[in-house]
Amino acid sequence: MSRTLINFFLDTFLAIVLMVLIWLTFTLQVAFPPPTAAAGWTLWGLSYNAWSRIQFGAFCVLVGGVLVHIILHWTWVCAVIAKQFFGKKPKTQDDGTLTLYGVGTLVVLFNLLGAALAAAYFAVQSPAP
Repeated sequence: MSRTLINFFLDTFLAIVLMVLIWLTFTLQVAFPPPTAAAGWTLWGLSYNAWSRIQFGAFCVLVGGVLVHIILHWTWVCAVIAKQFFGKKPKTQDDGTLTLYGVGTLVVLFNLLGAALAAAYFAVQSPAP
């Protein structure tokens, strides 16, 4: 199977998963009452909590697909990062340097995401007893 065909099928899959995630999000926000008042409400036999878990699963599938998409376009991603952020005009034989720019950028982004998640985790408060 050609790389172009793989990219086409992956992009089609990502579009479908995105549409499912959009539907799930709007359903949880519009069809159900707020989560604190949704006890006992169901849609097609599933509660708010069940639909919320399905939404998170769809989100995880979407993130996994996006990561595969980035992997398939890795050389291009690294070249853009090198040129736009570091002002380096990439040479075709300079794949090692490009990879370092790409990996370095991803490391910084994932560390920022991790710090934001840690801040939320440690800042969340339970209700007073």
